Amino acid sequence: MADDQRTVREGLNLLLGLMDGIEVVGAAKDGEEALTLAAQARPDIVLMDLRMPHRDGVEATRLLREREPAIKVVVLTTYADDRSVIDALRAGARGYLTKDAGAEEIHLALRQVYDDRSVIDPAVQHHVVAAIAAPPEPEPTATAPAAVPRLPAGLTPREAQVLGLIAAGLSNAEIAARLVVSEGTVKSHINHLLTKIGARDRAQAVGYAYEHGLAFRPDPPPTP
Repeated sequence: MADDQRTVREGLNLLLGLMDGIEVVGAAKDGEEALTLAAQARPDIVLMDLRMPHRDGVEATRLLREREPAIKVVVLTTYADDRSVIDALRAGARGYLTKDAGAEEIHLALRQVYDDRSVIDPAVQHHVVAAIAAPPEPEPTATAPAAVPRLPAGLTPREAQVLGLIAAGLSNAEIAARLVVSEGTVKSHINHLLTKIGARDRAQAVGYAYEHGLAFRPDPPPTP
């Protein structure tokens, strides 16, 4: 774990020590020390704070992913703003939790990331989606309407729609219900869009959606 507050480190050490299957092998007070300890102990997961002296959690995550790609990073921070989430996901974090998370949530997140899945705190998803939900102010045009923007990475409109729904926190089943298609079709769209945008998993896809303005709050399904 890495956190610049001693009280937090000691509290997490006690908390994690009570969890089945979890062993704490090091506690760092900043990002630089986290890199050193990770190289020595080779943990499965680093629980990483973001705002730390000497080297912050985002930079430490990026360097850790470059130097020790087998080590996964789960962010545990007080910050839930869209910039922090995007930067952490782009740096390679596989999970993002706020310090409001309880012991069971932290334990579950660690197990899921260990099993090569990604975890993003629902509160963080809601905060980020709400922050970017408002459309930008239209720019005045002199003589002609603005051209329709082209989708990045060769995404089709349907793939971009699926990506936006992933960023909004919907599961495959919820996306299938929203689009009135099968879950198999949704999975096919996800596989295609992940390949096109060069994302390893849903967490990186969410970061890509935020960065390229493809995340949105979906409208409620139409009434039959």
